[in-house]
Amino acid sequence: MSTRPKIVVLDDYEDFMRRTADWKPVEALADVTFHTQRLRGDVLMEAIRDADAIALIRDRTPFKADLLGKLPKLKFFAFTGVRNTAMDLDAFKARGIPVTHTAMGSSKESTSEMAWALIFAAAKRMEEYMALVRSGGWRDGKGLPLVLAGHRLGLIGLGGIGKRMAVIGAALNMEVVTWSPHMTPERAAEGGAKSVTLEELLGTSKVVSLHLVPADGTRKLLNAQRLAMMGEGSILVNTARSALIDMDALPAALDAGRPAIAALDVYDDEPLAADHPLVKRRDVVLTPHLGFVNDPVFSAFAPNIVENLLAWLQGKPQPRLMP
Repeated sequence: MSTRPKIVVLDDYEDFMRRTADWKPVEALADVTFHTQRLRGDVLMEAIRDADAIALIRDRTPFKADLLGKLPKLKFFAFTGVRNTAMDLDAFKARGIPVTHTAMGSSKESTSEMAWALIFAAAKRMEEYMALVRSGGWRDGKGLPLVLAGHRLGLIGLGGIGKRMAVIGAALNMEVVTWSPHMTPERAAEGGAKSVTLEELLGTSKVVSLHLVPADGTRKLLNAQRLAMMGEGSILVNTARSALIDMDALPAALDAGRPAIAALDVYDDEPLAADHPLVKRRDVVLTPHLGFVNDPVFSAFAPNIVENLLAWLQGKPQPRLMP
């Protein structure tokens, strides 16, 4: 039986880890297994039970205290990106397991571009019209594209991504308003927006786009009550985290027409199941969590993971250790 350390790479759906880094130095010191499909339940446990180290792509597999408790051999953990909202960092600290991350790259640009792609797809009914043309049809008279100019763009969150959203919204002649738990009129103005209450933002914005990191006060921020505040004909866009929306309440909200359309890139459970109730709806635009997926971001992920693993294997200081 091999005594070499066992390293397991999880959730590499794009199969980029082996293609964008040189793993030979790591493989000279450890046995490495790559998984390109989602693993859950017994299959996941079988894959990671004997792992000495785990490398995870973003937060695609939650690592909470209960799962960590089933991994007595685990000594090192690495994930791509700079933030993981689906792991229990305190549980790792209690076990004394180092947790490291990678550089992020230009995800703010790509995520804001993705949000606008979803907005345009929803407002212009792109999915329906493209399917109609491909089936030999033409305009069907069942609804016309929306013109965004002159309408309100409501940004929930005005950080690096939100500010990029505001610039484009203004260029489209939209009125940009914003809210976040600690927003001030001065901060909003610096970002090219007007600070309003959450109730006003939801009730008056044609497009509501989410750009917050989930926290205790913002998880399921858009619950059934707040979704019902949205205007008729409004569009709800989420390229941040699904935890910001009560996803169980969303189908009923769509049935009521508030919002009229949801345009989503993130979900409670990913990949989205083929039989998920949102998949068949015509009032939902769906993309497979593409906001951070781009060449600059991915080209940093694999080399950084290799660097982190090699430092661990060689007993050297970690370049990117979580505090």
